[in-house]
Amino acid sequence: MESSSQFKIFAGSKGMALAKGICQELGCQLGALHVDRFSDGEFCTYFEESVRGKSVYLVQSTCPTSDNLMELLLMIDAAKRASAYKVIAVIPYFGWARQDRKDKPRVSIGAKLVANMLQTAGADRVITVDLHADQIQGFFDIPVDHIFGSNVLAPYVASLNLKKLIVASPDVGGSKRASNFAKKLHIMTDREVPMVICYKHRPEFNQVSEMRILGDIYGKDVVIFDDMVDTAGTLCKAAEIMKEGGAKSVRAVVSHAVLSGSACQRIEESVLEEVVCTDSLPIDPARCSKLRVVSLAKSIAATISAIQNHTSVSEANTQ
Repeated sequence: MESSSQFKIFAGSKGMALAKGICQELGCQLGALHVDRFSDGEFCTYFEESVRGKSVYLVQSTCPTSDNLMELLLMIDAAKRASAYKVIAVIPYFGWARQDRKDKPRVSIGAKLVANMLQTAGADRVITVDLHADQIQGFFDIPVDHIFGSNVLAPYVASLNLKKLIVASPDVGGSKRASNFAKKLHIMTDREVPMVICYKHRPEFNQVSEMRILGDIYGKDVVIFDDMVDTAGTLCKAAEIMKEGGAKSVRAVVSHAVLSGSACQRIEESVLEEVVCTDSLPIDPARCSKLRVVSLAKSIAATISAIQNHTSVSEANTQ
């Protein structure tokens, strides 16, 4: 690929571990960035090395709290003011993505607001993984490289050699995502991978009052595929219903392990065999014995290499 002297990679507080993996894949050093914090909670970022004329990649997930988003915005602003040639925000987990439309009166569209803030700060490009809604790419007026977590998750599932594999979508809205995952597994395993859908009714956020399984899961090895697991309430309830319905085994595969509140405890006590996720968010596997983490480092490194060499990003992620 193009010499690493033409670009530099830096990490925010929530991107350090992944950024180190990306640098290892690319054979370059992680750049030196410092965050100063004041006693009142305010903070500032500054680069400890020159970025003049360089393509600067800033790795940071914008997960709660909002300090992580603010940290990324300050990093972008600092790079622009330090005369970076291009500033590319690498956002493995794009926060506020669930606020992608007005689903009731008088609510904000948080995803659009975040997109505006990133562009105002000076981002020239965004690399992200499995957006909650694909249309968020259209909120930006700059290039967005949307990487699919299934590129690293599907090989893991295929390696399990599950005899009666079936993919489940946790809701109707995720059926397209789950269908694409099933097709990828079909190609990798060279056998048909059917799909079922969970129908659920939510009276409020993070609450499910009713759930039904649309499809046959009896005697099957079920893989629930979704973009994220937050409180894990829906996930664990779906797994329980599937086991009661005769499923041989149930495991979950998700791109983003948010794991808020009592999520880890719920997973630990559930009938789930395991929860497989990427490292889009910093995760300590010791929090839950059922967590299996697959790294995005190689996929993001391939994307950076393609951008630097002006080649196809999609082709780089299918090799």
